[in-house]
Amino acid sequence: MKIAIQGIPGSFHHQVALDYFGQEAEIVGYRIFEEVAKSVANQEVQYGVMAIENSIAGAILPNYDLIDRNGLSIKDEYYLPISHNLLALPGQSIQDIKEVKSHPMAILQCKGFFEQYPGIQLTDDVDTASVAKRISEENLLGTAAIASKTAASIYKLTTLKEDIQTIRDNFTRFIVLQKFTTEPDFIPNKASLKITVKNEKGVLAKLLTLMSDFGLDLSKIQSIPVIEKPWEYAFFIDTQFEDYTAYRKAIAAIDKGFGSVKIFGEYLNRK
Repeated sequence: MKIAIQGIPGSFHHQVALDYFGQEAEIVGYRIFEEVAKSVANQEVQYGVMAIENSIAGAILPNYDLIDRNGLSIKDEYYLPISHNLLALPGQSIQDIKEVKSHPMAILQCKGFFEQYPGIQLTDDVDTASVAKRISEENLLGTAAIASKTAASIYKLTTLKEDIQTIRDNFTRFIVLQKFTTEPDFIPNKASLKITVKNEKGVLAKLLTLMSDFGLDLSKIQSIPVIEKPWEYAFFIDTQFEDYTAYRKAIAAIDKGFGSVKIFGEYLNRK
């Protein structure tokens, strides 16, 4: 079984893939999220693992669009507690560090820690673990990475400071992607949707009222403009529910009265 991730060994995506699929899974790393989505769409791999939102930084909106454009389905979700650590070459101290590189999301989640070190430059990079690997392979003095403890172990780096994330209760929600929708052997209680609404006054308020009337609880809503239809909007929505039949009735009512509904996935709420 091949699993696509963004990043390399030691990244959080790598950790989730191993946790979810097991140590025997073959993990295939890609540079950017778009390559992950395309590898699943082209069936180069069976599944993909992709971060979709963080409890501190919010949703990664472009990833919703990648799911949509590549015709992918959400099989499941996985919540990972995030521990960010400051890693550098053995023998270095925080006073030696001039620049810290990491994924922009990781940097954003650690802004509070670096306020006490105004002399350190924060630089966005493609991935947490790839910076740790580069520091190790290129013997980069004065440079540190924000990465996992697993990355420190893999690339033999010193942990200058553990758990530097601003908020300790920090989780990232990952989704497991597949090419085709499969019939679940359980009754789902969560779904990810794209709803494209008509350009009418008060349509969003009416939509939300309808969903509430059917017992649907919104856990996430993000809007994007419909490029080919000026002043019309689509909404990426994650919704939770207790009654699957009522949920299906709500989908039918939305599709009939508000616009169009695209179901990205129906699965179990793992939070």
